[in-house]
Amino acid sequence: MAQKTLPFAKQKISDIIKKYPTPFHIYDEKAIRQNARSFLKSFGMLEGFRQFFAVKANPNPYIIKILKQEGMGVDCSSLPELEIAERLGFKGEDIMFSSNDTPAGEFVKARKLGAIINLDDISHIDFLEQSAGIPDLICFRYNPGLARKGNDIIGKPEEAKYGLTREQIIEAYKIAKSKGAKRFGMHTMVISNELNEDYFIETARMMFELAVEVNRKTGIRIEFVNLGGGIGIPYKPEQEPVSYERISKGVKDAYNDIIVRNKLNPIRIFTECGRVITGPYGYLITKVRHIKHIYRNYVGTDASMANLMRPGMYGAYHHITVLGKENAAKNHIYDVTGSLCENNDKFAVQRKLPEIAPGDILVIHEAGAHGHAMGFNYNGKLRSAELLLRSDGTVKQIRRAETMEDYFATLDFKGLKGFD
Repeated sequence: MAQKTLPFAKQKISDIIKKYPTPFHIYDEKAIRQNARSFLKSFGMLEGFRQFFAVKANPNPYIIKILKQEGMGVDCSSLPELEIAERLGFKGEDIMFSSNDTPAGEFVKARKLGAIINLDDISHIDFLEQSAGIPDLICFRYNPGLARKGNDIIGKPEEAKYGLTREQIIEAYKIAKSKGAKRFGMHTMVISNELNEDYFIETARMMFELAVEVNRKTGIRIEFVNLGGGIGIPYKPEQEPVSYERISKGVKDAYNDIIVRNKLNPIRIFTECGRVITGPYGYLITKVRHIKHIYRNYVGTDASMANLMRPGMYGAYHHITVLGKENAAKNHIYDVTGSLCENNDKFAVQRKLPEIAPGDILVIHEAGAHGHAMGFNYNGKLRSAELLLRSDGTVKQIRRAETMEDYFATLDFKGLKGFD
């Protein structure tokens, strides 16, 4: 069972709130660094291993700089994410660019940076050639269709918009080679937030077998296989974290059994994990505004799904701690809500918690990935601040809270004068 511990106590958060009003996200630098080192050490047994942090999970440059210092590259999927990478000093093959429905300008930027371009469709070969030219190194994303099962977050592979079919990917390598590409990679991403370690091992086996088939049918030797991300985290207390070591050992055994046996080694192994790197080490801090008793008991907070979309979007579980009441009996049942004009704006539904009162401080766990990054401004909600709990115990603001001036900055109120 995963222990839901906190890197701070109520007094620490109370002191922080005096300077930075709730709601806000706060990240634990020490834990992020320790986890990054553990991840890289465990997967370091794999041939030429490289981890590219999925920027979409947490695009704050301070967090990404920490991971850069620990030895990770970045996986980008948009122009602003490429810009973040460039400003942080990433260049060349430290950057993996994996996007879909990509505009020409983003391919141009990726080529300028020397990023590894991972194409999502066979038609994108000609589009890339016309917009930015064919690079020496090119990669294709594989969608296995009915050959693999998905889950609620990413969907069934055969229904997903991502990647090339098995027949298409063979043809794609032939086309890219004919257009001048000299180095080739392979990528897949068919699961999200998965705790079954065997799934990742079997995905590796699937990709290694595909690399053998590509070589047999095209003569191309794959230089790297990117196994994607999707490693889950134990959101619920009864769940166990995955074993990096077990996954790594299983992937290595599959590599030896397929790649080495077919004399296609060395092939480098990449991952692009995001959630498992930062997710457990970020927290959404919110204060209770109101307690409402009607057909259910409701705890109304000053945060909303504009701060953390996952529960409302996926029905996802996020553990909640009431600071100062960690050891109190959980003898009340509440829906914990935000103030959006949407009934799915709930962080918890019929959750057993201690008795809660206005002014209590709630900590919503595992908000360090796909939390602030998925924020939005519906109902005129302003995006909240992000803070970093430094390894020495100090706190640094790494993104200020939005103001109403920010919200209105893109609107032209002056143009309303005389508008009839």
